[in-house]
Amino acid sequence: MTPSDSESLLERAYLDAVERVEEMDEPRTRILDAAYEQFCRMGIRRSTMEDVARRAKVSRITVYRRFATKDVLVEHVVRREFRRYFDQFLGEIEQAGTAADRVVLGFVSSLRAIRSNPLIGGLIAAEPDLLVPSMFSDGGRTLATVRHFVAGQLRREQRAGHVPADLDTDLVAEMMVRVSASFLAIPSQVVDLDDDARLADVARRFLVPMLHATGPGPGSAAGQ
Repeated sequence: MTPSDSESLLERAYLDAVERVEEMDEPRTRILDAAYEQFCRMGIRRSTMEDVARRAKVSRITVYRRFATKDVLVEHVVRREFRRYFDQFLGEIEQAGTAADRVVLGFVSSLRAIRSNPLIGGLIAAEPDLLVPSMFSDGGRTLATVRHFVAGQLRREQRAGHVPADLDTDLVAEMMVRVSASFLAIPSQVVDLDDDARLADVARRFLVPMLHATGPGPGSAAGQ
C-alpha cells in the first residue's frame, strides 16, 4: 500500500484536516464507509473489491470508477481515518491551559486515538507490513509531515510567549514525533500504552523538558 504520488498518506490527511476538505460524492462516501467496515471486520488481505461493493450496495463497476485498484481504495480509507485523527487532535489540545499541558495531552491523545482506531490500530497490530511501511519507511515524509505540524504548534506557543523565543522548534518537534512514532511501531515492555496516567507521566518527565531546549543545534532546520 503506497501513496499514488509523491505525498505520503499523512501529508494528504493533514492537509485535508487543516483545509477542512469534505466528501461531496455520496456514492464515494458510501463506498469508503463500506470499505472501512469491511476492512475492520475481515482485514485488508481477506477483503476484495467485490466484498466492498456488496457491503456498499453498489455495483463493482461503481467501485472501480471511483477507486481504480484495491490499493487506491485502501489508501483513501486509511487517509480518511488519519484525517479524522487530526481533526480530533486539533480539538483536544485546545482544551489544555498551558504549553506543558498541551504537550502532555497531545502525546496521550495521539497514541490513544491511533491505537484505539478500529482500522489503523488494528492494522498496526495485525497487518503491520501493510501500514507501518507507508507510515515510517517512506523516506521520512510521514514523520516530516507530523514534525511540521508539531513545529507549527510550538511556534504558535512562541508567538504567544508560552515557550522561549529561541526554542529550536524543528528539533524539538522532531524528537517528540520520533518518541511517539517509536511507541506506535515497536511494542514497549516498560510503558503500558493503555495507561493514560502512565503516558502522561512519561510526557511530563521527558517531553515537557524539551520545551526548554533552546538554541539551534548543529544541522538545525530552524526557519525552514
